[in-house]
Amino acid sequence: MAIKIRKQDALDYHEQGQPGKIEVVPTKMLSTQLDLALAYSPGVAEPCLDIAENPDDVYRYTAKGNLVGVISNGTAVLGLGNIGASASKPVMEGKGVLFKKFAGIDVFDIEIDEEDPEAFIKIVKSLEPTFGGINLEDIKAPESFVIEQALKEQMSIPIMHDDQHGTAIISSAALLSALELVNKKIEDIQIVVNGAGASAIACTKLYQLLGARIENIVMLDRKGVIHNDRENLDANKSLFATDKKVETLEEALVDADMFLGLSKGDILSGDALKTMAADPIVFALANPNPEIPYEEAIASREDIIMATGRSDHPNQVNNVLGFPYIFRGALDVRATAINEEMKLAAVHALTKLARETVPDMVSKAYGGRSISFGRKYLIPKPLDPRLITAISPAVAKAAIDSGVSRIQITDWEQYNQDLEKRIGINHELASQAINRAKKDPKRVVFAEADNYKILKAAEIVLEEGIGHPILLGNRTQIKHLAELHNLEIEACKIVDTSEEEERTDFYGKMLYEKRKRKGLTFYEGKKLMRERNYFGAMMVEVGDADALISGLTKDYPKTITPALQVIGTKPEVNKVAGMYVISNKKETYFFADTTVNVSPTAEDLVDIIGLTANAVKFFNIEPRIAVLSYSNFGSSKGAVPVKAAKAALMAKLKFPELIIEGDIQANVALNTDIQQSNYPFSALAEKGANTLIFPDLDSGNIAYKLLMEIGSAEAIGPILMGMNKPVHVLQLGSSVREIVNMVSIAVVEAQINQHIASS
Repeated sequence: MAIKIRKQDALDYHEQGQPGKIEVVPTKMLSTQLDLALAYSPGVAEPCLDIAENPDDVYRYTAKGNLVGVISNGTAVLGLGNIGASASKPVMEGKGVLFKKFAGIDVFDIEIDEEDPEAFIKIVKSLEPTFGGINLEDIKAPESFVIEQALKEQMSIPIMHDDQHGTAIISSAALLSALELVNKKIEDIQIVVNGAGASAIACTKLYQLLGARIENIVMLDRKGVIHNDRENLDANKSLFATDKKVETLEEALVDADMFLGLSKGDILSGDALKTMAADPIVFALANPNPEIPYEEAIASREDIIMATGRSDHPNQVNNVLGFPYIFRGALDVRATAINEEMKLAAVHALTKLARETVPDMVSKAYGGRSISFGRKYLIPKPLDPRLITAISPAVAKAAIDSGVSRIQITDWEQYNQDLEKRIGINHELASQAINRAKKDPKRVVFAEADNYKILKAAEIVLEEGIGHPILLGNRTQIKHLAELHNLEIEACKIVDTSEEEERTDFYGKMLYEKRKRKGLTFYEGKKLMRERNYFGAMMVEVGDADALISGLTKDYPKTITPALQVIGTKPEVNKVAGMYVISNKKETYFFADTTVNVSPTAEDLVDIIGLTANAVKFFNIEPRIAVLSYSNFGSSKGAVPVKAAKAALMAKLKFPELIIEGDIQANVALNTDIQQSNYPFSALAEKGANTLIFPDLDSGNIAYKLLMEIGSAEAIGPILMGMNKPVHVLQLGSSVREIVNMVSIAVVEAQINQHIASS
């Protein structure tokens, strides 16, 4: 399903809060006069003098070794053309975000208002002292070839024009995989390349390095097939000029084994594909529309192997599979270049990873369907966390072996561990839940549909295929609000309780039957059904909806009480509890109970531990549980340490398969150095805790709220654990994206419940 992007949404995303997508964050303390004196004058003079004496010390004392310049002049921005340097800045910031997210690399984006190649080269060359590497971006051909080649010759840091080489590397990996599947050799295949820009030239050159023969390649540009006798060919196009007697794309495709498109959308027909050789390989990589629609290509013949540049089709050739990890490997050995050996190493690392068994966490991130090497899985998925440990070490080794590294890596196992720590291996939890939800969308009732954020979230849920929103509220108000904000929610079902007399009577009777021995009368049951939280909960209970989302505008107790009375807890659960998922740039942590139980007993904490452990496993993470207090293993006396220690002991007996420690202080639970030095017997001494069980609601609630406001952490939650059916109570003032995240979790829970019920 293609994601629909609205202009205003995109503008709001970039403008709201702090404009743009990046910021500079200090890595050292700056809280005292001494800190300032060390950071700047006079202390900063010492590293300056050392670097002046030994230039390589710049990597010891500055950020150069982890800093890439993403540089463009805006002459070929995406599919937008020459829109200028300033207009390219949002794209360059976006590239910087991807570097950071996927490989932990810092970026300064630099937009240079200069189209003259010689002047541009001079400017970029002068920046060498700043950066550990340069990622050239969105520079039009043929100038891009001249610029990159000159900079590679004149500079001693890695230089790569990603539009060229990123696409070349990823498509080469996909091509090798496809050839293996159809039992063809690259030196034998006939290749047709439509497009003769920077990407197409780079791809074709890399195919040659892999064994493709120049006499088997036909390249086309806007004028048609590039022939030897054409006048005024530039140096790069002339490399692929042919003497074959073909003039058009359709003629060139007859009996061809592979089509590579890096041109424009909708220029190729299914009939043309039918003339290709058996098991044709079609890479239609134009964006946003491929050279031929995916559906038309697949329908044209059963033996086709198809790849596009789009995320909504199999085999997405996405540069994010390459550039973060290639630069990561190059930076980590202080490479002086990104050479052909390093590019080929990345190609082979990708093809090797595609053949390996796909972890469950990756399959679930893409809807839970089985993923294995084959015609619809030629290259790894962009959210595969193994990419960094597959590609970066391969690139680093190639740099060392080819003699362009300044330093060596000897302990590769430790290097892999360091790579995982750089990015936080669990950084895609929300994406995993969203993609799992898309596999089988469920009906989600929103009890506060007269709120803009709820309606906006419902629109996103609908468009992204996460679920089927049911909007509970006044029909007129909902439609007015949607029109006011130009929200497209026509496909959402609206349920107005004032129009539901018959269903209100039925629901009221159901509630009466559930609560009549708790003092509820039929009249009161029917009256309560006028309240949307009761009505929405009963929709889920009787099967008219699969999950309930509420709480954006009401206090937590007012929202959870109706759900408990109507739906109740799972049969084996004594208490429900609330959990937050807290993520920073290095790790993901799970906090419980943060929302429900005010002063749990030790026995209650055991139940909370069980619920939380299952919830953590929901995200395909092994829980490492710390039962917190102000004491470490009895070092202090008091009711809290005693309760925490008792709960930990009881939980170990009840859940012997879990890693559990307590009582233990929060900082000690997370700090493995302290544990190994002082408490080496701790079950958390090796890896530290990722799941924190708080002794009471005060501490849990205060901790997560502080982290959200001042700790630079992202939060998913509160996740309500232990309910018999999916119900989630939003935090007051949740953002639209937070609401969408909670909906995705609710949908996946509904999927699991359905699977259990049917098995």
